[in-house]
Amino acid sequence: MWDFSIGGALGMMVRTLPFILLRIAVYFGITLGYILVTGVGAGVGWGVGGFGDEGFRASSTMWGGLAGFGIFGAIMYWAREYILYIVKAGHIAVLIELIDGKPMPEGRSQIHHATAVVKERFAEASVLFAIDQLIKGVVRAITGLVRGILTILPIPGVQQLGGILSAFLKIAVGFIDEVILAYAIRTQSDNAWMSAKEALVLYGQNYKVMLKNAAWLAIIVYGLSFAVFIVMLAPAALVVYLMPGAWAAGGVVFALLFAWSVKAALLEPFAIACMMQVYFKTIEGQEPNPEWDAKLEQMSAKFRNLKERALGAGSVREAAPTEAALT
Repeated sequence: MWDFSIGGALGMMVRTLPFILLRIAVYFGITLGYILVTGVGAGVGWGVGGFGDEGFRASSTMWGGLAGFGIFGAIMYWAREYILYIVKAGHIAVLIELIDGKPMPEGRSQIHHATAVVKERFAEASVLFAIDQLIKGVVRAITGLVRGILTILPIPGVQQLGGILSAFLKIAVGFIDEVILAYAIRTQSDNAWMSAKEALVLYGQNYKVMLKNAAWLAIIVYGLSFAVFIVMLAPAALVVYLMPGAWAAGGVVFALLFAWSVKAALLEPFAIACMMQVYFKTIEGQEPNPEWDAKLEQMSAKFRNLKERALGAGSVREAAPTEAALT
């Protein structure tokens, strides 16, 4: 059915408890930030609404809440590089050491140790973020290849099925880009661009195994996330009720945020631990296939971009490409 060990993944999460606690603090902190800033915005809007009638007050309260939500969302957009650098990549670094059977420092020093490992591989957050964005683009291209294979099969309704499968795979492959980063960290290469390129070729030549397991994990993770969303509807509605103007749609939005925070803090690291088990076991003893290298170069501009960076980078310490270069 699947090729990962749920018990093994849970054991890895327990042994990296300092990072799990860090993820909980970060992602639940982000959710709390959204709620507080949205509440402040709604409060300001409610106050401004006092200069008009009830309809104007309701409208200004809603727009104030939306403005607060949008402002905090913009802050989180600019902070995403550093969350990837400190939280996600650091956790990946210690998970790799567990897979390799290396001794690991306990307690708070585990986070310090992982941060040092990440900085050694990726001198700046912008470098890691640039590689991550290119990886996501190549993974999407491989997913598109699977859909393309389906659409040419002489089966009635296969195009509709291909569309549904493609949408599902887009969700499933969300766990794969961090596994590719794990390979780049594990190889201890001075050229992280080259490591990422090799990892993508290895992923491509084993895409059937990887996508099968990613699909199972998508069902597990998003099924549990939906359950959290249902459970959190009531407390989220209470939070909205306590806000001035009681924004009706806010309960659903905040319940979604709570579900997202549980997914990001607890379910995603579980899925990544599972995918790392599958990936490193599958590629053991393999070399990157030149045919898949050529195939990815032909189908993905982002892979060509990554390959150019790999061939031109003597070290990960060179400057990261601009955002325009990633498109």
